[in-house]
Amino acid sequence: MNYANIKKYDIADGPGVRVSLFVSGCRHHCKGCFNAETWDFNYGQPYTAETEAEIIDALKSSYIAGFTLLGGEPFEPENQVEMVKLLKKIRETYPEKSIWCYTGYLYDVDLIPSGKVFTEVTQEMLSYIDTLVDGEFIEEEKDLSLKFRGSRNQRIIHLHEE
Repeated sequence: MNYANIKKYDIADGPGVRVSLFVSGCRHHCKGCFNAETWDFNYGQPYTAETEAEIIDALKSSYIAGFTLLGGEPFEPENQVEMVKLLKKIRETYPEKSIWCYTGYLYDVDLIPSGKVFTEVTQEMLSYIDTLVDGEFIEEEKDLSLKFRGSRNQRIIHLHEE
């Protein structure tokens, strides 16, 4: 698995100051995507044990509110295998920090058993996520006044209390 970027001081992708990981690989190809280079699964750098350690270390400061996973597409089956391990490690190391995830897939359609991208680790991955922002970016529904969303069709779903 590859990743495009790690932001260690992100204030756009969830509440407070966050550490964000942008994974590579996305099959949605949304018109007007702000991060189209990440559609390519080979874009960026290989995700390694060192990458994970860098993220865990970046989360240690008390002013960091949490972690955000986005992309690309975190729920592409190829990405779920590595990301579930990272989310588990974050949850175990920093239980007080929130975990947000952005996906173009729909929570109640694609991420359920027999859903489009449901794998043997999808449920576990979801169990670590506090807030899921779901739905493809739709350029015709773009609204700059929305908080933590790019288009009106996207939903902010609180899976667990923060």
